[in-house]
Amino acid sequence: MAATACLALLPGAPAWAGASGHRPGHDLRNCTGTAPITCHFDVAPGTYDVTAVLGGADAGSTAVTAESRRTLLPATPTAARQRLTRTFTVNVREPEGEPTGPSGSPGLDLSFGGDAPRLADLRITASRRTQLFVAGDSTACDQIAAPYTGWGQQLPQFFRGGLSVANYADSGEGSGSFLADPRLFPTMRPLIRKGDTVLIQFAHNDKQTTAADYRANLTALLDGVRARGGKPVLVTPIVRRWFNDDGTLDNGTALHINGLGVNLPAEMRALAAERHVPLVDLTALTRQLVERLGPEDSKALYLFDEARDNTHTSAHGATEFARLVLGELRAQALVPGGVIR
Repeated sequence: MAATACLALLPGAPAWAGASGHRPGHDLRNCTGTAPITCHFDVAPGTYDVTAVLGGADAGSTAVTAESRRTLLPATPTAARQRLTRTFTVNVREPEGEPTGPSGSPGLDLSFGGDAPRLADLRITASRRTQLFVAGDSTACDQIAAPYTGWGQQLPQFFRGGLSVANYADSGEGSGSFLADPRLFPTMRPLIRKGDTVLIQFAHNDKQTTAADYRANLTALLDGVRARGGKPVLVTPIVRRWFNDDGTLDNGTALHINGLGVNLPAEMRALAAERHVPLVDLTALTRQLVERLGPEDSKALYLFDEARDNTHTSAHGATEFARLVLGELRAQALVPGGVIR
């Protein structure tokens, strides 16, 4: 495959493509529509740099998503005739969402939405960038159907070009099944390169996993990542929104003490210390946030109103939880500082 997919714009470009003497080009001929503007590129699985110039003759507000509802950029305003250049690095894989889910659309799909999307220019180039892998369950995965949204699905918006988020989290997976299914860790592991970071969050579906098996499974994941030159990071699970009468989450359901009495986050914390692995204590961080919001306001983080679901998150909740992960990635220098938007 050629190193670049950049193409000259054909005559007769749509009105949104340029204004005020600016002659757009590159990959805009792969785009259609106005709200949203959708762009498709027939490229092989891999990593691609995207450079988008936002703006137009009129004021606008543009949000960008890729593939299976991955947020690359939240709503971004532009004044009339203003131009803003934003860069992203996008992981393209098949399937494009959950690894055990439907294939989706082959190639790279971008959507420029928002209240008034404005796209002046676009360039797609193949690249070989640092990767941030996510291994986890439905609370982290690239959910196909709204309103369900995983926190890993919202991570890309916090990074500029130079880091791709390769999200291999999958619904229903526990620490053992992720290791065993050939579509999951056996597929992800060979793609890890030296210096890549791998976030590992499992507990929601380890409901009957013994402490010994849980540690053994996590250890196998850590060893597999390190053998490839990657940097594993253990991530304790997000809390379930399960309040006590006193407004706290101090109970086994919320804090992932499983059916065998195993405190899964505690086991993960201990293993991280023993194996000298960085830890993102997302259980503690999400507990603080959910308890601070309280029983009523915390509903918006989850899908309580839509489905009486106190486990899975809304787009808002997934974004807030991804922001907590980002804070730890920055504080512990787990990704290069220059890639954080």
